[in-house]
Amino acid sequence: MKYRKLALVLLLGVIVAAYFIFDLGQYFNLSTLKASQASIEGFRVEHPVLSVALYFAIYVVVTALSLPGAALLTLAGGAVFGLLWGTLIVSFASTIGATAAFLISRFLLRDWVAERFGQRLAAIDQGVRREGGFYLFTLRLVPAFPFFMINLLLGLTAMPARTFYWVSQVGMLAGTVVYVNAGTQLARLDSLSGILSPALLGSFVLLGIFPLLARKLLEVVRRNKVFAGWRKPARFERNLVVIGAGSAGLVTAYIAAVVKAKVTLVEKHKLGGDCLNTGCVPSKALIRSAKFLSHITRAHEFGIKSARAEFDFADVMQRVQQVITAIEPHDSAARYGELGVDVVLGSAKIVSPWEVEITGEDGSTRRLTTRSIVIAAGARPFVPAIPGIEAVGYLTSDTVWNLRELPERLIVLGGGPIGAELTQAFARLGARVTLVEMAPRLLLREDPEVSELVTRRFRAEGIAVLVDHRAKQFVVDNGEKILIAEHAGQDVRIPFDAVLVAVGRSANLQGYGLEELGITTGRTVETNEFLQTKYPNIYAAGDVAGPFQFTHTAAHQAWYAAVNALFDPLKKFKADYSVIPWATFVEPEVARVGLNEQEAAEQGIACEVTTYGIDDLDRAIADGEAHGFIKVLTVPGKDRILGVTIVGEHAGDLIAEYVLAMKQGIGLNKILGTIHIYPTLAEANKYVAGNWKKAHAPQRLLAWVERLHGWRRG
Repeated sequence: MKYRKLALVLLLGVIVAAYFIFDLGQYFNLSTLKASQASIEGFRVEHPVLSVALYFAIYVVVTALSLPGAALLTLAGGAVFGLLWGTLIVSFASTIGATAAFLISRFLLRDWVAERFGQRLAAIDQGVRREGGFYLFTLRLVPAFPFFMINLLLGLTAMPARTFYWVSQVGMLAGTVVYVNAGTQLARLDSLSGILSPALLGSFVLLGIFPLLARKLLEVVRRNKVFAGWRKPARFERNLVVIGAGSAGLVTAYIAAVVKAKVTLVEKHKLGGDCLNTGCVPSKALIRSAKFLSHITRAHEFGIKSARAEFDFADVMQRVQQVITAIEPHDSAARYGELGVDVVLGSAKIVSPWEVEITGEDGSTRRLTTRSIVIAAGARPFVPAIPGIEAVGYLTSDTVWNLRELPERLIVLGGGPIGAELTQAFARLGARVTLVEMAPRLLLREDPEVSELVTRRFRAEGIAVLVDHRAKQFVVDNGEKILIAEHAGQDVRIPFDAVLVAVGRSANLQGYGLEELGITTGRTVETNEFLQTKYPNIYAAGDVAGPFQFTHTAAHQAWYAAVNALFDPLKKFKADYSVIPWATFVEPEVARVGLNEQEAAEQGIACEVTTYGIDDLDRAIADGEAHGFIKVLTVPGKDRILGVTIVGEHAGDLIAEYVLAMKQGIGLNKILGTIHIYPTLAEANKYVAGNWKKAHAPQRLLAWVERLHGWRRG
């Protein structure tokens, strides 16, 4: 392949060089064409088929090689072959030549571009697959835009060649007719500018705008078709109704209230959703208590001969509830009511694209008409249908907070973030924990060395980590609960007192009207890039919409859902997932943004890896937390950041600098040039940038500088 590309480059180079060396461009100007018109016409009369073949071949070669002269050749087609045949010949010759240029560009350059700009190119490819044909058609209608640039640039994308061909054939037809027709009047033309008069250029601009207007009209037609059979209210009681008061719903309602829209927020359980009541807040409160106990067991590491703590598990769980209670006012009905949000406790059901039926806690019902609806119904723990699981009873991340007695033997099913966090917390509180994961390692989305560090720490703390173990059945044998798991083709029996199921979460899709309205769902509510469902005025955000099930991404989506719901069709925005960070709050803490090595390999994205071991950091050593690393992926040879993984103390805080850097296009050079306070953990970010800089030091220049210093010493 490499040699074929080289051969093609040499061939193209020879042809282009010959064009300029032999001054072939002299034959592609208006005066030469006008002077030779009679002889060319005579040749056509004597050799009609040969003249068409020669003209066709020359046109294809000129356009395929992006040489100047296509416009003059088009005029010649009109002058020699007339309007009908000239248009027909030029239309096919120009399209074939353009497609050849497209394919040459793809063959020579796409792999090179993909290696260096893989992530950006993937995003462009996604857009091209979705709407590339439409935009190509629009560009083809405006001949003022350089066609050869269109050919070369689209060759770098994933657009199918057949799509490029037929869209180009149709899109260039209007311009071809204009130029060929001008060629029939060749004797009257003094210059090419005579073709593109202001009036004619204005006509082309209108042609270019037409597809955009047509697209808007098509959107209106589609919208009306979707709403066919539904009766739209003459007026609306609300601008927006939000279903669900978790992170996505609260932020959506807040934004609506800030911009003075009339908004109703409906929640059937507790405001704050999973994050406040059963997720982020209680788990971090539990982890904090467990971490305190872990430090007591490590007293000797800090120069303390002995330390002990007396505690009651019920008191720890009560503290968790106190933390929830302390944070509750931030998400309370009273606070949002003061902001101008109509908060309703009850269940909501969408009964038409503009109506929501609300059943209050007292059983009363009412219907609200609304211009837009945002579904933010969240998700719930997924419980797999393992035989016997109902008989033995189980805990989930929703129900574990009701415990007041510590299980002596706890099984945690699932080695993802939720399972890993709760495993370590309960082990530190004194339970004998067995973590069962069917995959070959924990935290499967992270790089293998991350999983290895966490697993090693877990086992050092007495946790039984069983990977490659698939839960098959729960049984009760002589009054003892037992999990039967399959490992390497053999059954393994694991006795336990309680089991915590943490194998993922399922979007809440039933009970509020999606089925009746025919709104498409899979694992989540199906939305477009604007977070719109089948109905353009009904949106979804947060866990119910995916693709990320994090509190901060739910809030991020909520901004797009709220603004689009309130201001479409005046203005709407595509949800941006380009820089999404997350953290798993185990010890060592794991945080990531962008790509890691395994994802880069899977996606075929070339990258350079730079690491820094936090065990070398002064502050980490002083704190007794000298473990972990920072790994940064960059574009080969450049300091542009593609992704960062941090494992270590306060990784979730340290990652923020890289989130900002990636979002704002800041590279490692600028991070290196930024002052970081000494001694802090944040210095690690600077040191990894320093490692990148060392690897890219200009060795030749340094050698000359060394000679200079030697010379100056005499």
